[in-house]
Amino acid sequence: QVQLVESGGGSVQAGGSLTLSCAASGYTYDYYDRAWFRQAPGKAREGVAAIDSDGRTMYADSVKGRFTISKDNAKSTVYLRMSSLKPEDTGMYYCAADSYTDDLLVPDEYDYWGQGTQVTVSS
Repeated sequence: QVQLVESGGGSVQAGGSLTLSCAASGYTYDYYDRAWFRQAPGKAREGVAAIDSDGRTMYADSVKGRFTISKDNAKSTVYLRMSSLKPEDTGMYYCAADSYTDDLLVPDEYDYWGQGTQVTVSS
């Protein structure tokens, strides 16, 4: 049973920073692709950042240069460092994992999801 638990969301002003964490349990962490997605009210879930089992990263164009994804295998945790936050970054952020994906930023590629953590950026 794979379990993912997100934390670190909150409310910040534009230009501020937040770091999200996603702790995993129930599988061999090192061999899984991991990603962060977000969903704003009335919008589809979109891929934000991902890191594969080899440590290669991928980012949505909208967050390149502002967000950084990383992982700590010893802690089975993946992080999303978000800086220079904008109001359009507001949404529920979800952590996802899967043993293999063809496209790291496509939601349908992932079988395991956390419950989400809310990020609100005010102008």
